[in-house]
Amino acid sequence: MITLYDCATAPSPRRARILLAEKGVVHETIQVDLRSGEQLGDAYRQVNPQCTVPALRTDEGLLLTDNAAITAYLEARYPQPTLLGDTPQQKAEIASWNWRIEFEGLMAIAEAMRNSSPAMANRALPGPDDYRQIPELAQRGLARLQQFFITLNERLAGRDFVAADGFSVADITAVVAVDFARVVRVKPGEQHPHVLRWRALMAQRPSMSL
Repeated sequence: MITLYDCATAPSPRRARILLAEKGVVHETIQVDLRSGEQLGDAYRQVNPQCTVPALRTDEGLLLTDNAAITAYLEARYPQPTLLGDTPQQKAEIASWNWRIEFEGLMAIAEAMRNSSPAMANRALPGPDDYRQIPELAQRGLARLQQFFITLNERLAGRDFVAADGFSVADITAVVAVDFARVVRVKPGEQHPHVLRWRALMAQRPSMSL
């Protein structure tokens, strides 16, 4: 059976959880406690030397250690419902927006949080190696995040979905980014009406409660 190495409080594995739910894939879950540093312990290093979650163990024994690989595998193995698009145009549009949301949204949040939180001292980047915090990057991350909300709001004007004409992995990534921004005390407000409308629409999907 497929096994997901998860952390209930972290944004990256939430993306994988939502994807698995949308695909209806039955799987086992093993929780990895990031707050206690379990990902850095010897036991988990034997599973994933990169010391990150999510990690997905396939039926064939392949270990996938990033959302890009997990998404590609699940879409190929469980093609319906499609979450990466059907036509070349849809695939390109979804891939483009998914990347933008990762870079402009999730990375901005990570930049702000990891370079400011006392709990992240010397852990400014995920993985097995320690990196010192750079306070200026935290400020830049917050500025980037504010611009991300403006960009996303403009994109969602007159649209129910981020990319193409239906629900896709771009919506999953965007929901996770919008929700996780709360860790740096940023959230959409009345100046982002299209984001608020879209997020309310996304809340109707059972997977979004995961």
